[in-house]
Formats: sequence, structure tokens, C-alpha cells
Amino acid sequence: MVDKRYLNWKNKIGYGAGDIAGNVIYAFLSTFLMFYLTDSIGMNMGIAGALMALSNLLDGLSDLFFGILLDRTRSKLGRARPWMLFGYIGCAVMLAAVFMIPTSWGKAAQYAYFFITYTLLNGVFYTANNISYATLTALITKNTSERVQLGSIRFVFAFATTMILQAVTIDAVTSFGGDATAWKSVAVIYAVIGLITNTASALSVKELPPEELYKTDLKVIQMQEKPYTIPEGTGLLFSNKYYMMVCGILFLTQLCQSSLNMGVYFMKYVLGDEGMLKTFTLCANIPLILGLFIIPWLVKKLRGMYKLHIAGYFLAFLGRLGVLIAAYLGSIPVMLVFTGIASIGTCPLQGGLNALIASCSEHTFLTQKRRIDGTMYSCSSFGIKLGAGLGSAICGWMMAAAGYVENAAAQSASTVNMLHILYLWVPVIANLAIMILLTRLNVEKANEKALASGI
Repeated sequence: MVDKRYLNWKNKIGYGAGDIAGNVIYAFLSTFLMFYLTDSIGMNMGIAGALMALSNLLDGLSDLFFGILLDRTRSKLGRARPWMLFGYIGCAVMLAAVFMIPTSWGKAAQYAYFFITYTLLNGVFYTANNISYATLTALITKNTSERVQLGSIRFVFAFATTMILQAVTIDAVTSFGGDATAWKSVAVIYAVIGLITNTASALSVKELPPEELYKTDLKVIQMQEKPYTIPEGTGLLFSNKYYMMVCGILFLTQLCQSSLNMGVYFMKYVLGDEGMLKTFTLCANIPLILGLFIIPWLVKKLRGMYKLHIAGYFLAFLGRLGVLIAAYLGSIPVMLVFTGIASIGTCPLQGGLNALIASCSEHTFLTQKRRIDGTMYSCSSFGIKLGAGLGSAICGWMMAAAGYVENAAAQSASTVNMLHILYLWVPVIANLAIMILLTRLNVEKANEKALASGI
């Protein structure tokens, strides 16, 4: 582990605040976009879900492209910061555009407009911004402890933003009139907030020079500067089994989150009060935010992330199982308690995720003598988006197949049963699968062995 310190608290807080910008997009879309499309625009949930899935698959291609482009970028601002800084301008414009679907247009035109704007937002601008933001973790410090701190601080801002956004959005839309135009007004406000915070974050840190980042002989530094092809980069990724497991975990976490995003429907049609979403959001995010503050200390105390990640997701699995049982017993207070417990369990991985990916990147460097930070973070982004896109699509397809009717006073028994499956059962199964994968993901030990053997 590297003991040298590279960052002060101003740098750490500044970097972490960048996730305010990311989550006024991500949380807004993942929580409310489908609800806006179905209940304000009148789109079919199955068709909208299919368009999201197709868009996210195309987005995966752009992830790899931007990752390689980032690795080849050289500028006064560094490799990642230019893409983070300027990519968000397009994010802000397209976020507003997605929520400006013309209500006077026919359905075919509306679907086309949505697909184009959603794909530009996710596949171009958000990809460029988010990949560069994540990659900065590996470019501004080599200290594992600082990387974990960055991840924890980042996700404190992320979940605080998500919590606030989920708590106030429905009320804000209602205050603006509750129609499609109201959603547009709220989207514009979020876009402006994101643009300001992203700019401040990008300017709060500096990337390390190559000689400090690689800290090795000139021959290896020159190797890093040599461009690599897409097949070469892909081969380096697939040769890293730990990174492959990370991608699987990212996919499962997003699939789980997509099912939990059915919460707005679960609250409205099962619990009978969509305002309950605010209460569940608070119970999920407050423990998570508080837990993130102690993750860096726990990582240092346990001398690594491995055991902490496993213990955390065992707790998350038990928590989601408790929510499921409490729901069938009809006890909302117990559901809320176990929601908080499950959130606490996800803290270690949430706070240490970027550090974990950085360790995987370090493993490739130690074993292959090539640095592919941008490509590695871009494929991580692909795993996240693929999980989110397919998760949203699967949820949409399953709800449509169950007979969901937009704005119905009451849904059919089959739709209510499907909401139970998506909101209650899927998270239990996903968390169990994540825990099993984490038991195999001891990349820190592998890196220690590689260093000790002089590889």
C-alpha cells in the first residue's frame, strides 16, 4: 500500500461533489423517467423499456470508444478532466430535452424523439463525463486509502443527492402543475445545478504527471504512451479475472436498483400512497450516507476491502430478505427498518467501488505492464448502463406482460403480484449473487503477490 498522501480535504470534497452532477441525471432518470413516460406522456411501458434497452446497448459501444479516447488524450488539463468538464454541457442540454417530449405529436414521433434524445444523453455526453469522472480516482492519487476516501465522499454526495431528489421531485412537479410541462421545468432546474457542480468539481483537482503516476523506469512510461488497439485493450480486460467479476457485480447491482426503482409503482398501487416513496428513500439513504463516513476507517482497520465487502453484502442480503418477509406480513414499519439495514450492508462496496476498480487496473499494470485506466473504467460504465438499461427494460416488459394500465385507479391482481416480484424478490436474489461473487474477488492479495514476486 502506498503511504504518500496526494490530496487535501479540499481536493477530496471537491472531487466528491462531482457526483451531485452525475446523480441529478442518473437518479432523476432511473427513478422518474419511466413514470414520466407512462403517466404523463402516455407511452406504453413495454415499448419505452425496449427503447431504453436498445439505447443502452448502443451506449456500451460508445463507452469503449471514449475509454480508449481518454487513454490517448493529452492536454494541459490532463487526460480525464477535459472530457469531464466539457461533456457535461451536452448533458445539461439533453437532460432538459428528454423531458420535453412534445405532447401534440403522434406516438411514433414521440418514441423517435425520446430514443434520439435519450441516446445522445446517455451514449455521448453522459458517457464522456461519467467515465472521465470515475477514471480520475486512479489519476489523481496512488494511495489506496485516499481512493477509498474519494469513493466514500463521492457516494455520500451521490446518495444525498438521490435522497433529496427522490424526496422533492414529485412535490416539485406537482407545484409546477403536475403535467408534462412541469417535468420539463424540474429537468431544467436539475440540469443547471448539475452544470455548476460538475464545473467546480473538475477544477478542484489535478491529475498526476506520468512520471509520478507510473513511478517506474522510462521504458515502462514510454509503453504507456504507446496507443493500443481495441482488440489489445479488450484482451487486457478479459485477461483480468478480477475485473470480469467486478463487471458482473456492477451488472447485478444495477439490475437490483432497477427493480427497486419500481418502488414508485409499488407505493402507488400496492401500498396505496406514492408519497411513501419519500419515507422509504429516507430510510434507505440516511443509514447509507452515515455508513459511508466510517468505511475508510474500516478499510484501514481491516487492512483491505475484501472481508468488509463480503460481510456488507451478507447484511444486505439479510436486510432485503427482511423487507420481503415484512411486506407479506403487512408491516410497513418493519419494512422500513430492514430497508435501512440492507442499505448499511451496501456501504462498503459503494464506498470502495472506485478503489476496487483502481486495484483491478493496478493488477493489469503489475502483470501486463500496461495502463488502461480509461478503458477499464469505460467498461465498468458499460456494465452499469447495461444493467440499468436491461433492468429497466425487463421491468417494463414484465409489467406490460402483467397487464399494467397507465394511471389506472387500481391495477389487476397480476400486476400487483408482478410488483411484489420486482420490488421484493429480485433484490434478495441479486444481493445473494453479489455476495457469492465477492467471496472470489480478493484482488488486493493478488496484487501483493505480484509485487512480492517481482512480476
